[in-house]
Amino acid sequence: MALNRDFVGRTYKSTTSYEVSRVKIKEFAAAIGDNNPIYRDRDAAQAAGHPDVVAPPTFPIVFSLQSGGDALGDPDLGLNFAMVVHGEQRFEYTRPIYPGDELVTTSTITEIRSAGRNELLTIRSDVTTVTGEPVCTTYNTIVERGGAG
Repeated sequence: MALNRDFVGRTYKSTTSYEVSRVKIKEFAAAIGDNNPIYRDRDAAQAAGHPDVVAPPTFPIVFSLQSGGDALGDPDLGLNFAMVVHGEQRFEYTRPIYPGDELVTTSTITEIRSAGRNELLTIRSDVTTVTGEPVCTTYNTIVERGGAG
C-alpha cells in the first residue's frame, strides 16, 4: 500500500532535549569503530582546534529522528515497519557537536515517492541548541520494500 502523501510537509518537534556528554560521544565512537582520538581525548581534540572532544559526524543519528518518530509511527501514514530498510543519510553542519550541548530537533517529511515497487520517505531534521543556535541538518531516507504495490 502506498504511503499517505498528505504527510509531506508535516513538521514534528522533539518534546525533550538531548544532552550531549563526553561519555555518549566516546560510546558512539566505540560503537562505530572509529578510534580517532579527538572523540575520546580532550587534549587531542584541543590540539586539533576544538574546545573539547568532538562528536563524530554521524552522531546526530542517535537523536535526530526523535521527533520524526512521531510521524513514522502514525498509523495514517501507512508505513509497514517490517518492510523498512535504511536508504540514505547525510549531514550538513553549521558547527561541530560538543559535550554540554543541549540539542532539539524539528523534523519535516520532505518527500514521499515510489521507486519501482518501493516507497521512499525522506525526513529533514534541523538540529539546534535549546537557545536556537543552528548546529546541523540531517537528511534520512527510509525505504519501505514492496510498499508501492
